[in-house]
Amino acid sequence: MSSPEHSPLGKSTVYADRYDAGLLFPIPRQGKRDEIGIAAGALPFHGVDVWNGYELSWLDTRGKPVVAIAEFRFPASTPHIVESKSFKLYLNSFAQERLADADAVQAILQRDLSAASGGMADVILRAPGDLDGTALAEPEGTLLDSLDIAIDCYGPPRADFLATTGEGTVDDVLVSHLLRSNCPVTGQPDWGSVQIAYRGPRIDQAGLLRYLVSFRNHTEFHEQCVERIFMDMTARCAPEALSVYARYTRRGGLDINPFRSTDRNAVPGNPRGARQ
Repeated sequence: MSSPEHSPLGKSTVYADRYDAGLLFPIPRQGKRDEIGIAAGALPFHGVDVWNGYELSWLDTRGKPVVAIAEFRFPASTPHIVESKSFKLYLNSFAQERLADADAVQAILQRDLSAASGGMADVILRAPGDLDGTALAEPEGTLLDSLDIAIDCYGPPRADFLATTGEGTVDDVLVSHLLRSNCPVTGQPDWGSVQIAYRGPRIDQAGLLRYLVSFRNHTEFHEQCVERIFMDMTARCAPEALSVYARYTRRGGLDINPFRSTDRNAVPGNPRGARQ
């Protein structure tokens, strides 16, 4: 079974320290996509889920620990997401494994994660020293959070808050750090920043902020929230072009950053925000 209630999420767990690919728990994307009007095999967007893993370690051939920071990219076209606690347990299972080098670890990760997601996952490993001088970078755009408005709706998401102002076509980028949703099984909060870039009729900013805050008590995985935002904005605002990029904070040594766009050639960067 691959529904969230059958996953290790929210259950007491003994952390394995020997490699075990069977710990990975895939969850089909299509069930939630059906809810928001995305037919199987007809994605209205392109995109990728960018994960960062900060708790990866193994042993070299002489038993000395090695640590690395990992970047994982899963195409939005893959049929499954990987449940995050199972991902953490899987990464921790490398802790007492002796492996030749980082290339060997990268190859194992890419093989296993591609099999779990049902498509080609990309994996990059970096030593901690490779990140020296890495600057923090917040999403660029007009910040919505300073708008002087009253808000009293915190879920479920209210697509009817979304509207355009009737002005002509604009190119705009809007940002909010007020995105919050909840884990589907444990109810634990997931905190994020979201960047929305679009071309089309000007979107009412107050309505958009109210809409984003209405996810506050909503229960969905990160990827599902971003796809819901994309689909709601498409339906209510009819942009000619749209990209939605959420940068979520770290939980369990992983952060998850879904990107969805009408631009098939768009490749998101991986900037680390202050809250990440």
